[in-house]
Amino acid sequence: LFLAVCAVGIGGTFQYGYNVSIINAPTQHIHKFLNETWSSRYHKELNPDLLTFLWSVIASIFSLGGLCGALIGGSMAIRLGRKGALLMNNIIAILASILMGISFPTGLFELLIAGRFLIGINSGVGLCVQPLYIGEFAPKHLRGGLAMGTSIFLTGGILTGQIIGLRELLGGEKHWPLLLSSSCIPALAQLLFLPWFPESPRYLLIDRGDELSCAKALKRFHGSSEYRREMEDIQRECFALDGEKARKPWQLFTDPAVRWQLITVIVMTMGQQLSGINAIYFYAVYVFEQAGIVAEKIPYVTLGTGVCECLTALSCVRSNHVGRRCLIIGGYLLMTLWCTVLTFSLTYQELYSWVPYMSMMCVFAFILSFGLGPGGITNTLTAELFVQSSRPAAYMIAGTVSWISFFTVGMLFPFIVNGLKQYCFVVFLLECFFVAAFIFLIIPETKNKSFLEIKKEFNKLNFGRNA
Repeated sequence: LFLAVCAVGIGGTFQYGYNVSIINAPTQHIHKFLNETWSSRYHKELNPDLLTFLWSVIASIFSLGGLCGALIGGSMAIRLGRKGALLMNNIIAILASILMGISFPTGLFELLIAGRFLIGINSGVGLCVQPLYIGEFAPKHLRGGLAMGTSIFLTGGILTGQIIGLRELLGGEKHWPLLLSSSCIPALAQLLFLPWFPESPRYLLIDRGDELSCAKALKRFHGSSEYRREMEDIQRECFALDGEKARKPWQLFTDPAVRWQLITVIVMTMGQQLSGINAIYFYAVYVFEQAGIVAEKIPYVTLGTGVCECLTALSCVRSNHVGRRCLIIGGYLLMTLWCTVLTFSLTYQELYSWVPYMSMMCVFAFILSFGLGPGGITNTLTAELFVQSSRPAAYMIAGTVSWISFFTVGMLFPFIVNGLKQYCFVVFLLECFFVAAFIFLIIPETKNKSFLEIKKEFNKLNFGRNA
């Protein structure tokens, strides 16, 4: 099971975290490349406004690709299987790496844009299919811990990108094309290791009707002595579905039986993106500067934020025994607290010498709190709230909401920060408190429950006394 999670994660959420992270290091070098390419092609200087526009396209086309990947990820998982979809997804990553790698020697910045779009598609598919696959092959009592692999590989990708992007490694002027094309390495690793593992047992039995292959897969994942209990659980779900085929996203919106599950996923996914985590990273450099850290050393201190997220995701595997509900509510409430403290500390930054260090503590505490709940549990719950026929469509909806929110935050965030300054965290603390209250009032605990048991819990919300 551990090796399966590693084989799935390296080409899944790791790619998303890695490609979000590595684009920051070569910003100035890409600006120079755009200027030089434009001058040699058109024999005139590149207008600064056009330069800003081209850079914005290169940075933001990733989220547009991610949205497209989320829209096709569920369909790929249904047609090719969970494992087949991930393997096919690596072809997209390798093509993207080639395009980004040859953009500099060929002098075609258009290839860079195309490559970022394709790696966005790869990340969108990976974010959709990886938690779906892990949630389906994990045994009930280990599902929460194994599903944290999604978060561990995502934060591990961010941290790896921060390290590889240092100027001493591939973040320098000569090596930035290699940095952007290095995303082919995780893709090749998954193509090498994932074929050794079976397809999702639930997919094999419920979608394909192949009981023999399902039993073989369960023996590989759970052991020959432990697989029967899980086999019975899958058979019960198969019987309850009564031959129902995989559903389309729009069918979920019209089905009262999944109304509150869908609302829950949308609120949690939007809450994750709009929680203020991007504002924290934006303000981190300013906070570190105020604390007296030399500008040249700040990239190394920023690595600490990546280490924080990674360590929290790892610790959540052990702390999952307290339940998903407790972790995610606690995470959001702690983020509310740190937003409040940070608003005060940034307001009175100049008055006392110790205040910048309090701000610095709040940055790390906020990131730790995000990793404790919203960063790690959201994808796990999406897998648990739906039965087999609805799960791929639910991930398509969750992925679409996530990428639209990601793009919206990227567009509006600079205006929010410029308009409200340090008081922007008041907006985020209200949002975190609202999501925590929603989860407290709506979501039942899902730990150690089968998908059918969770469905029955939500039937009380969806149908009231008629459940």
